[in-house]
Amino acid sequence: MARRSRVLALLAVTVLAAGLAACGSDPNSIAAQAKDGSRKGYISQDGAVEVIAPADRGKPVGLSGTMLDGKPWALPDAGGDVVVLNVWASWCGPCRTEAPELEKSFQAAQKAGKPVTFMGINTRDNTSSAITSSKQWGITFPSLADPSGVLILNLQGKVSAPPTTLVLDKTGRIAARVNGEVKASTLTGLVDDVLAKG
Repeated sequence: MARRSRVLALLAVTVLAAGLAACGSDPNSIAAQAKDGSRKGYISQDGAVEVIAPADRGKPVGLSGTMLDGKPWALPDAGGDVVVLNVWASWCGPCRTEAPELEKSFQAAQKAGKPVTFMGINTRDNTSSAITSSKQWGITFPSLADPSGVLILNLQGKVSAPPTTLVLDKTGRIAARVNGEVKASTLTGLVDDVLAKG
């Protein structure tokens, strides 16, 4: 009886191992999709808006890097402006959809003379695709290049995937976040709120 139990146990382990091997080699598995770079497994953000009261904001963000045009940029270069950071990628469908909304908000802030700096963070992408996409999408504000996803690690856990938009107050603290596609009216409202309340 004990021998029969051992044989059945060995058989079960063999079947389980074969099943796991089959899962790992399945070209439709999540792991395989992630490896092939097709972005089929991309999960869009939910569009939730988070507003952080001045007393509850964390430390200022430390952010510096190289823009897509090869020039250096660091947060102090914003000169005390409220800063809008938009995390995006050329392979991100919702990023393409929100691009006209971002540009609309940017142009409105520029026209009104508001002390606001817009900066994109192109993450997990290649520079040539990013430059081409930003031109095709009509984006005229600059972006930092973040091909390895290192820069978004400086954003205090507020960014898990593109698109995500952050509004930083004049001292560089995160004051608001849109987790997903943003509308121009929403972004303009968030910026105006931060400008008014500090």
